[in-house]
Amino acid sequence: MSIRTVVRNRAGARNRAGVWSRNAAGARAGAGARTAPPGSAPYRSRTRRLLERHRAALLLVALVSMGALLLPYRQVQSAAGEMRTRGAPAVQGVAATQLALLRAHEEAKGSVADRIADVVGAGARYETQLAAADQGLTRLADVQIDGERGRGALETVNGVLTSYSASITPAVTKYVSDDPMREEKFAEADTLLTRKDTGVVPRLDVLQGHQMERVDRLSSAGPLQRVGWAVAETGLLAMALITLSALWVLRTRCGHSLDLCLLVSLAATVFLAVVPLTATVVTLDRLDTARDGLARIERWAHDHTDLARSQQAVTDESARVRAGLAARDWQSGTYYGALAGGVTILLLPVIGLGRHLNTDYRRPG
Repeated sequence: MSIRTVVRNRAGARNRAGVWSRNAAGARAGAGARTAPPGSAPYRSRTRRLLERHRAALLLVALVSMGALLLPYRQVQSAAGEMRTRGAPAVQGVAATQLALLRAHEEAKGSVADRIADVVGAGARYETQLAAADQGLTRLADVQIDGERGRGALETVNGVLTSYSASITPAVTKYVSDDPMREEKFAEADTLLTRKDTGVVPRLDVLQGHQMERVDRLSSAGPLQRVGWAVAETGLLAMALITLSALWVLRTRCGHSLDLCLLVSLAATVFLAVVPLTATVVTLDRLDTARDGLARIERWAHDHTDLARSQQAVTDESARVRAGLAARDWQSGTYYGALAGGVTILLLPVIGLGRHLNTDYRRPG
């Protein structure tokens, strides 16, 4: 064998050995890659993203739910306040003024029939009823709930009452013994008081009708309020479910059995879903009862068979309406409790989940 042949054989052996070594190293590396335990970084990354989604969803749903809850709740409580301070007094004031004017007119006629006017004019009962009507009109100027239209109606009523006084006063003083003139003045006064469309009582009836329409709106939940409550309750239900899901993720993937921030947020969510809605239902029930009472007052104002009895019925019913509309301390505090609950469900999930994200799944520098 030649020297050249020996050299070629040795070089080929070395090349084959190198290939075998590289193949073996590659096999060992592949086996190591296949048998190595799964790395923790991808698992932690997936869990972190899941918790971040929970946090973002909780924040978004909390904002929507609180906006949808606080607005209709505040509107219902404001309606109750307006009904208590203006609506009920305005309806009662119109009814009382109408009955007082009719009673005064009746007393003026009675004073002439009983010959009281010969000595003391229209009599004390006439003066008392007329004074009550004047006071009622003065209060109505402050509490009526028909806006500019109501103010205009009251100004017209006061002007017509001036003409009424100019007719009724001579009838019970100057023309007591002059039957034709007295009857003419009484007829004028009666026309000014009760004539259809233009008399004092019909004008007050129109004002009362407008006020009762406003009362109906105040005592009823409108479509937007119903939609707001539906959105709020649906959002709070979603909030509770997302919170429970976040607690489950923390327990099964992170080994945390409980998270105080999320548990407190869950309790606040249940509070917001139950207490404000209960307070609203109670308030609407009180408003509905008050509306029924005011409707009875309006009917008594049209019962002229016994004016004294109608006046007493209006007084008694007004007292019941006022008692039913009296503010409840717990309902007034519910609004501020709802605000505190809203802050709780906005902040605590962010704090609780943010703590776990920062301590357990901190991103590498």
